Amino acid sequence: MARVVVTGGAGFIGSQLVRSLIEIGHEVCVLDLLTYAGNPKNLWGVPHEFVHGNVCDPVIVEATLKGADIVIHAAAESHVCRAHQDPFLFTRTNIEGTRVVLEQACRLGIGQFIHVSTDEVFGAARSNEASGVNSPFRPGNAYAASKVGAEAMVSAWRHTHDYPAVIVRCTNNYGPRQHPEKAIPFWTLAALSGRPIPYDGDGSAQRDWLHVQDFASGVCLALETWRPGATWHFAGGQIRPNLEMVHAIGRRCQESRTVQRKERQGQDAVYRLDDRETRNELGWRPRVSLENGLDQVVDWYRKHPNYWS
Repeated sequence: MARVVVTGGAGFIGSQLVRSLIEIGHEVCVLDLLTYAGNPKNLWGVPHEFVHGNVCDPVIVEATLKGADIVIHAAAESHVCRAHQDPFLFTRTNIEGTRVVLEQACRLGIGQFIHVSTDEVFGAARSNEASGVNSPFRPGNAYAASKVGAEAMVSAWRHTHDYPAVIVRCTNNYGPRQHPEKAIPFWTLAALSGRPIPYDGDGSAQRDWLHVQDFASGVCLALETWRPGATWHFAGGQIRPNLEMVHAIGRRCQESRTVQRKERQGQDAVYRLDDRETRNELGWRPRVSLENGLDQVVDWYRKHPNYWS
Protein backbone atom coordinates (compact mmCIF):
# COMPACT_ATOMS: atom_id res chain seq x y z
CA MET A 1 0.00 0.00 0.00
CA ALA A 2 1.32 3.42 -0.99
CA ARG A 3 0.52 6.85 0.41
CA VAL A 4 -0.91 8.94 -2.44
CA VAL A 5 -1.51 12.68 -2.39
CA VAL A 6 -4.21 13.79 -4.83
CA THR A 7 -4.36 17.54 -5.38
CA GLY A 8 -7.85 18.72 -6.30
CA GLY A 9 -9.19 15.50 -4.84
CA ALA A 10 -12.56 17.00 -3.90
CA GLY A 11 -13.27 17.88 -7.53
CA PHE A 12 -15.02 15.74 -10.10
CA ILE A 13 -12.06 13.89 -11.61
CA GLY A 14 -9.99 14.10 -8.45
CA SER A 15 -12.65 12.49 -6.27
CA GLN A 16 -13.02 9.57 -8.68
CA LEU A 17 -9.24 9.12 -8.62
CA VAL A 18 -9.42 9.00 -4.82
CA ARG A 19 -12.20 6.40 -4.93
CA SER A 20 -10.35 4.23 -7.44
CA LEU A 21 -7.07 4.43 -5.51
CA ILE A 22 -8.78 3.44 -2.25
CA GLU A 23 -10.41 0.49 -4.01
CA ILE A 24 -7.02 -0.95 -4.97
CA GLY A 25 -5.63 -0.55 -1.47
CA HIS A 26 -3.81 2.79 -1.37
CA GLU A 27 -3.91 5.32 1.45
CA VAL A 28 -4.96 8.73 0.12
CA CYS A 29 -4.49 12.31 1.27
CA VAL A 30 -6.45 15.03 -0.52
CA LEU A 31 -5.18 18.60 -0.88
CA ASP A 32 -7.98 20.90 -2.05
CA LEU A 33 -8.87 24.59 -1.73
CA LEU A 34 -12.60 23.80 -1.98
CA THR A 35 -13.40 26.45 -4.54
CA TYR A 36 -16.87 26.41 -6.11
CA ALA A 37 -15.98 23.22 -8.05
CA GLY A 38 -14.67 21.29 -5.07
CA ASN A 39 -17.31 19.59 -2.98
CA PRO A 40 -16.70 17.66 0.27
CA LYS A 41 -19.78 15.57 -0.58
CA ASN A 42 -17.79 14.06 -3.45
CA LEU A 43 -15.77 12.16 -0.83
CA TRP A 44 -18.49 11.22 1.65
CA GLY A 45 -18.01 7.64 2.78
CA VAL A 46 -14.51 7.45 1.31
CA PRO A 47 -11.73 6.99 3.90
CA HIS A 48 -9.10 9.67 3.34
CA GLU A 49 -7.06 12.39 4.98
CA PHE A 50 -8.02 15.93 4.00
CA VAL A 51 -5.89 19.07 3.89
CA HIS A 52 -7.57 22.37 3.06
CA GLY A 53 -5.10 24.48 1.11
CA ASN A 54 -3.90 26.06 -2.10
CA VAL A 55 -1.48 24.31 -4.44
CA CYS A 56 0.22 27.68 -4.93
CA ASP A 57 1.25 27.73 -1.24
CA PRO A 58 4.65 26.02 -0.93
CA VAL A 59 4.43 25.68 2.86
CA ILE A 60 1.13 23.77 2.75
CA VAL A 61 2.22 21.74 -0.27
CA GLU A 62 5.51 20.72 1.38
CA ALA A 63 3.79 19.70 4.61
CA THR A 64 1.16 17.69 2.73
CA LEU A 65 3.64 15.89 0.48
CA LYS A 66 6.00 14.77 3.24
CA GLY A 67 5.88 11.01 3.52
CA ALA A 68 4.05 10.53 0.22
CA ASP A 69 5.05 7.81 -2.25
CA ILE A 70 2.92 9.11 -5.13
CA VAL A 71 1.55 12.50 -6.16
CA ILE A 72 -1.32 12.88 -8.62
CA HIS A 73 -1.67 16.54 -9.51
CA ALA A 74 -5.28 17.02 -10.63
CA ALA A 75 -5.96 20.46 -9.14
CA ALA A 76 -6.82 22.98 -11.85
CA GLU A 77 -9.21 25.65 -13.00
CA SER A 78 -10.94 23.96 -15.91
CA HIS A 79 -14.01 25.77 -17.23
CA VAL A 80 -13.28 27.46 -20.56
CA CYS A 81 -15.91 30.21 -20.18
CA ARG A 82 -14.48 31.22 -16.81
CA ALA A 83 -11.03 31.40 -18.40
CA HIS A 84 -12.29 34.11 -20.74
CA GLN A 85 -13.42 36.14 -17.72
CA ASP A 86 -10.38 35.65 -15.46
CA PRO A 87 -7.33 34.32 -17.33
CA PHE A 88 -5.02 35.36 -14.48
CA LEU A 89 -6.70 32.89 -12.11
CA PHE A 90 -6.10 30.10 -14.61
CA THR A 91 -2.49 31.13 -15.13
CA ARG A 92 -1.83 31.22 -11.39
CA THR A 93 -3.57 28.00 -10.42
CA ASN A 94 -2.66 25.88 -13.42
CA ILE A 95 0.91 27.04 -14.09
CA GLU A 96 2.17 28.38 -10.77
CA GLY A 97 0.34 25.66 -8.84
CA THR A 98 1.95 22.99 -11.00
CA ARG A 99 5.38 24.54 -10.47
CA VAL A 100 4.96 24.55 -6.68
CA VAL A 101 3.74 20.95 -6.49
CA LEU A 102 6.46 19.77 -8.88
CA GLU A 103 9.20 21.60 -6.99
CA GLN A 104 8.21 20.19 -3.63
CA ALA A 105 7.67 16.65 -4.93
CA CYS A 106 11.05 16.69 -6.66
CA ARG A 107 12.85 18.13 -3.62
CA LEU A 108 11.26 15.52 -1.35
CA GLY A 109 12.29 12.71 -3.72
CA ILE A 110 8.76 11.41 -4.39
CA GLY A 111 9.28 8.71 -6.98
CA GLN A 112 5.94 8.76 -8.81
CA PHE A 113 4.35 12.00 -10.00
CA ILE A 114 1.41 12.17 -12.41
CA HIS A 115 0.26 15.46 -13.92
CA VAL A 116 -3.32 15.44 -15.23
CA SER A 117 -3.66 17.36 -18.50
CA THR A 118 -6.18 17.60 -21.32
CA ASP A 119 -6.74 17.05 -25.03
CA GLU A 120 -7.36 20.80 -25.37
CA VAL A 121 -3.62 21.53 -25.36
CA PHE A 122 -3.64 20.47 -29.03
CA GLY A 123 -6.47 22.77 -30.02
CA ALA A 124 -9.07 21.87 -32.63
CA ALA A 125 -8.30 18.73 -34.63
CA ARG A 126 -7.69 19.17 -38.32
CA SER A 127 -9.92 16.87 -40.36
CA ASN A 128 -9.69 13.33 -38.91
CA GLU A 129 -6.22 13.90 -37.50
CA ALA A 130 -5.74 12.58 -33.95
CA SER A 131 -3.05 14.09 -31.76
CA GLY A 132 -0.27 11.79 -30.62
CA VAL A 133 1.79 12.31 -27.49
CA ASN A 134 4.35 14.45 -29.35
CA SER A 135 1.96 16.44 -31.55
CA PRO A 136 2.43 20.24 -31.53
CA PHE A 137 0.45 22.33 -29.08
CA ARG A 138 -2.12 24.72 -30.58
CA PRO A 139 -4.18 25.97 -27.60
CA GLY A 140 -7.29 27.86 -28.63
CA ASN A 141 -8.32 29.46 -25.33
CA ALA A 142 -6.85 30.70 -22.05
CA TYR A 143 -7.66 27.45 -20.24
CA ALA A 144 -5.86 25.36 -22.84
CA ALA A 145 -2.94 27.78 -22.85
CA SER A 146 -2.61 27.49 -19.07
CA LYS A 147 -2.53 23.71 -19.35
CA VAL A 148 0.20 24.00 -22.00
CA GLY A 149 2.11 26.15 -19.53
CA ALA A 150 1.63 23.54 -16.82
CA GLU A 151 2.98 20.84 -19.11
CA ALA A 152 5.94 23.08 -19.90
CA MET A 153 6.74 23.11 -16.18
CA VAL A 154 6.66 19.31 -16.13
CA SER A 155 8.96 19.24 -19.15
CA ALA A 156 11.35 21.66 -17.43
CA TRP A 157 11.56 19.52 -14.30
CA ARG A 158 12.08 16.42 -16.40
CA HIS A 159 14.98 18.05 -18.24
CA THR A 160 16.61 20.23 -15.58
CA HIS A 161 16.17 18.01 -12.52
CA ASP A 162 15.89 14.61 -14.21
CA TYR A 163 12.56 14.23 -12.45
CA PRO A 164 10.63 11.39 -14.14
CA ALA A 165 7.15 12.95 -13.94
CA VAL A 166 4.39 11.40 -16.04
CA ILE A 167 1.72 13.30 -17.97
CA VAL A 168 -1.75 11.91 -18.65
CA ARG A 169 -4.05 13.61 -21.15
CA CYS A 170 -7.71 12.73 -21.53
CA THR A 171 -10.77 13.59 -23.56
CA ASN A 172 -13.94 15.04 -22.01
CA ASN A 173 -14.76 13.20 -18.80
CA TYR A 174 -18.34 12.78 -17.60
CA GLY A 175 -20.12 10.90 -14.84
CA PRO A 176 -21.93 11.34 -11.51
CA ARG A 177 -21.06 14.27 -9.21
CA GLN A 178 -19.84 16.55 -12.02
CA HIS A 179 -20.36 20.29 -11.51
CA PRO A 180 -23.42 21.58 -13.41
CA GLU A 181 -21.38 24.15 -15.34
CA LYS A 182 -20.14 21.23 -17.47
CA ALA A 183 -22.07 20.18 -20.55
CA ILE A 184 -23.65 16.84 -19.67
CA PRO A 185 -24.91 17.80 -16.17
CA PHE A 186 -25.98 21.21 -17.50
CA TRP A 187 -28.10 19.61 -20.22
CA THR A 188 -29.38 16.92 -17.87
CA LEU A 189 -30.47 19.25 -15.10
CA ALA A 190 -32.23 21.53 -17.58
CA ALA A 191 -34.17 18.59 -19.00
CA LEU A 192 -35.03 17.13 -15.61
CA SER A 193 -36.37 20.48 -14.43
CA GLY A 194 -38.74 20.63 -17.41
CA ARG A 195 -36.91 23.42 -19.22
CA PRO A 196 -35.85 23.39 -22.89
CA ILE A 197 -32.26 22.17 -23.19
CA PRO A 198 -29.88 24.98 -24.25
CA TYR A 199 -27.15 24.33 -26.79
CA ASP A 200 -24.57 26.63 -28.35
CA GLY A 201 -24.36 27.65 -32.01
CA ASP A 202 -25.67 25.05 -34.43
CA GLY A 203 -24.71 22.20 -32.11
CA SER A 204 -22.18 20.78 -34.56
CA ALA A 205 -19.16 21.02 -32.22
CA GLN A 206 -18.05 17.51 -31.28
CA ARG A 207 -16.49 16.05 -28.16
CA ASP A 208 -15.06 12.64 -27.31
CA TRP A 209 -16.73 11.39 -24.14
CA LEU A 210 -14.85 9.28 -21.59
CA HIS A 211 -16.48 8.04 -18.41
CA VAL A 212 -14.56 9.27 -15.38
CA GLN A 213 -14.31 5.75 -13.95
CA ASP A 214 -12.55 4.61 -17.12
CA PHE A 215 -10.08 7.48 -16.90
CA ALA A 216 -9.37 6.77 -13.23
CA SER A 217 -8.79 3.09 -13.98
CA GLY A 218 -6.29 4.15 -16.66
CA VAL A 219 -4.37 6.32 -14.19
CA CYS A 220 -4.23 3.40 -11.76
CA LEU A 221 -2.84 1.17 -14.53
CA ALA A 222 -0.23 3.81 -15.30
CA LEU A 223 0.89 3.71 -11.67
CA GLU A 224 1.17 -0.08 -11.77
CA THR A 225 2.96 -0.23 -15.12
CA TRP A 226 5.04 2.92 -14.50
CA ARG A 227 7.38 4.13 -17.16
CA PRO A 228 9.30 7.15 -15.83
CA GLY A 229 8.76 10.29 -17.90
CA ALA A 230 5.97 8.73 -19.97
CA THR A 231 3.03 10.56 -21.49
CA TRP A 232 -0.23 8.64 -21.75
CA HIS A 233 -3.39 9.43 -23.72
CA PHE A 234 -6.85 8.27 -22.64
CA ALA A 235 -9.63 8.71 -25.20
CA GLY A 236 -13.22 7.57 -25.01
CA GLY A 237 -13.46 6.82 -28.71
CA GLN A 238 -17.06 8.08 -28.52
CA ILE A 239 -17.13 11.35 -30.47
CA ARG A 240 -20.57 12.90 -30.82
CA PRO A 241 -21.91 16.29 -31.98
CA ASN A 242 -23.25 18.34 -29.08
CA LEU A 243 -26.74 18.51 -30.53
CA GLU A 244 -26.85 14.71 -30.77
CA MET A 245 -25.92 14.55 -27.09
CA VAL A 246 -28.65 17.06 -26.23
CA HIS A 247 -31.25 14.90 -27.96
CA ALA A 248 -29.90 11.72 -26.31
CA ILE A 249 -30.27 13.30 -22.88
CA GLY A 250 -33.67 14.75 -23.76
CA ARG A 251 -34.99 11.30 -24.67
CA ARG A 252 -33.87 9.95 -21.31
CA CYS A 253 -35.58 12.84 -19.51
CA GLN A 254 -38.74 12.95 -21.66
CA GLU A 255 -37.88 16.49 -22.74
CA SER A 256 -37.83 17.14 -26.50
CA ARG A 257 -37.62 20.93 -26.42
CA THR A 258 -34.33 22.68 -27.10
CA VAL A 259 -33.25 26.30 -27.27
CA GLN A 260 -30.39 27.63 -29.37
CA ARG A 261 -27.93 30.13 -27.89
CA LYS A 262 -25.14 32.03 -29.58
CA GLU A 263 -21.97 30.08 -30.25
CA ARG A 264 -19.54 29.85 -27.36
CA GLN A 265 -16.63 32.26 -27.65
CA GLY A 266 -13.59 30.55 -29.16
CA GLN A 267 -15.42 27.25 -29.67
CA ASP A 268 -13.20 24.48 -31.07
CA ALA A 269 -14.93 22.15 -33.50
CA VAL A 270 -13.51 18.84 -32.25
CA TYR A 271 -10.64 17.34 -30.26
CA ARG A 272 -9.08 13.98 -31.06
CA LEU A 273 -6.48 11.99 -29.12
CA ASP A 274 -4.48 9.07 -30.49
CA ASP A 275 -4.31 6.66 -27.55
CA ARG A 276 -3.12 3.51 -29.34
CA GLU A 277 0.17 3.47 -27.43
CA THR A 278 -1.67 3.62 -24.12
CA ARG A 279 -4.06 0.85 -25.09
CA ASN A 280 -1.24 -1.40 -26.25
CA GLU A 281 1.19 -0.79 -23.40
CA LEU A 282 -1.21 -0.58 -20.47
CA GLY A 283 -3.82 -2.98 -21.79
CA TRP A 284 -6.39 -0.27 -21.12
CA ARG A 285 -9.77 0.11 -22.80
CA PRO A 286 -12.84 2.18 -21.88
CA ARG A 287 -15.42 -0.14 -20.34
CA VAL A 288 -18.44 2.15 -20.02
CA SER A 289 -20.34 2.72 -23.25
CA LEU A 290 -21.73 6.19 -23.84
CA GLU A 291 -25.27 4.81 -23.84
CA ASN A 292 -24.85 3.11 -20.45
CA GLY A 293 -22.91 6.05 -19.09
CA LEU A 294 -25.66 8.50 -20.00
CA ASP A 295 -28.26 6.23 -18.42
CA GLN A 296 -26.20 6.23 -15.23
CA VAL A 297 -25.67 9.99 -15.19
CA VAL A 298 -29.29 10.89 -15.85
CA ASP A 299 -30.42 8.46 -13.15
CA TRP A 300 -27.90 9.93 -10.68
CA TYR A 301 -28.98 13.54 -11.29
CA ARG A 302 -32.63 12.51 -11.11
CA LYS A 303 -31.90 11.22 -7.61
CA HIS A 304 -29.62 14.14 -6.63
CA PRO A 305 -31.16 17.27 -8.20
CA ASN A 306 -29.89 19.59 -5.45
CA TYR A 307 -26.44 18.07 -4.98
CA TRP A 308 -24.67 21.31 -5.96
CA SER A 309 -27.16 23.70 -4.33
